[in-house]
Amino acid sequence: MTLYITLFVAILFIVLYNIWRAKKNVPPNWPIIGMLPSVFHNKSNIHDFVTSGMKYYGGTLRFKGPWFTNIANFILTSDPVNVHHITSKNFSNYGKGSDFHEIFETLGVSIINLDGNAWKQERALLHSFLRSKSFETSLQQNIHKKLENCLLPFLDHHASKGAQVLDLQNILERFTFDVTCTFLFGFDPNCLPHKFNDELLDTSFVKAIYMLEDMVLSRHYIPKCFWKLQKWLQIGQEKKHKAAQEILHQFLSKCIAFSKGVDESHFCLLKELMKEKKADNEKYIRDTAVSLLGAGNGTISSGLSWFFWLVSTNPIVETKIIQEIKDYCHANDDNLMTSLSVEKLNKLVYLHGAICEALRLYPPIPFEHKCAIKSDILPSGDYVSPNTKLIYSLYAMGRMEKIWGNDCLEFKPERWISSRGGIAYVPSYKFIVFNAGPRSCLGKSITFVQMKMVAAALLWKFHIETVEGHTIAPRVSMILRMEYGLKVKVSKRCI
Repeated sequence: MTLYITLFVAILFIVLYNIWRAKKNVPPNWPIIGMLPSVFHNKSNIHDFVTSGMKYYGGTLRFKGPWFTNIANFILTSDPVNVHHITSKNFSNYGKGSDFHEIFETLGVSIINLDGNAWKQERALLHSFLRSKSFETSLQQNIHKKLENCLLPFLDHHASKGAQVLDLQNILERFTFDVTCTFLFGFDPNCLPHKFNDELLDTSFVKAIYMLEDMVLSRHYIPKCFWKLQKWLQIGQEKKHKAAQEILHQFLSKCIAFSKGVDESHFCLLKELMKEKKADNEKYIRDTAVSLLGAGNGTISSGLSWFFWLVSTNPIVETKIIQEIKDYCHANDDNLMTSLSVEKLNKLVYLHGAICEALRLYPPIPFEHKCAIKSDILPSGDYVSPNTKLIYSLYAMGRMEKIWGNDCLEFKPERWISSRGGIAYVPSYKFIVFNAGPRSCLGKSITFVQMKMVAAALLWKFHIETVEGHTIAPRVSMILRMEYGLKVKVSKRCI
């Protein structure tokens, strides 16, 4: 009898497994363990797996996790009407939730972890600084200086050596990290140095940030009881998290100490925040620094990396961008940097469209999550009970035919240009890369300025070619980096 039962279970398992393999885009809901096996099975290409699932289910899926865990039940959506409802129309009903603060523990009491009045006050304070003329001027000067003194000479140095292979993603991450530290602390750590060697030195504090990002992602799909046990025992991902956090905190302590002595003639965002808050609370200062460092560094370098890859594989787009720079910046081979004012950058409509396309297809933050305070019904008809987690996939939204048309997978800057030749209006809940509603990104305008300055400067001076055979794939992390970097060859451009 036992033999027959064993045989029956084995046959049933084989049948169900083959059904699952045949419908890989439809995650099966197994007893006890729910849909979690599908997540682990497709972890390496999770964003494309979610996109396929969203298309199959019409834009919204109720995910069933293991019983009696913190991921037992949540709603996954890529429907822009649902996203508009969550982020804007019924914003007051969707907060961070208790799980969010534990998952993003490393961000402490910074604005990303706040809700309610505390969030409103912190946002108003940051808004006043980030939109001030002194900050904008200082940021533009810092970017300009770092481009002229480091990034352009670095690439020029290697271009003159011939067919050298560079990891452009690594170079851009170092560049944006230095720029962010400069306006945040008044301190340039020189991850991308002034003097050039054939190899760039490792930076432990930058690696620590990547480890913390990996930890945050793992806490989304590993049941809380498991990762809390790992944390208590100091094993696995949680052990790496503690070590990475200590490295980052040591680096930030040095930066914060330096910022306190920055000359008044130089803008230093962290010092201004400390003066305004009249606080010397070490935890608040450090947590705010971690939050702003993440927002100003990884997201911009990610967007730039995907942008340069897409442009390098679309020569017609590259030609149009070069021609636009020539037409509106009135540049010759030597004087582009002196003419790269914000006013000139705003005239580069096609470049703006190309950047938006890169961000649409490869959003630096591939997903966001909220938690319902009270019961609700989404526009899609899905019922939301109190404390239900909702995740909207920015990556999937950029690949939906219902949102962007049948050519949604094509890189087409033209879709961002209006019939009059200006920048076409697209609702924020459709192009959600900068979030939407009251929590829309405070750094949207400065992100575009930095991306345009770097894109225009590099494309004008260099031809960037992706190495043949190099694999390009999204890395599974909180920031959508490239898994294997961006291996390129750089040569001087003749205009």
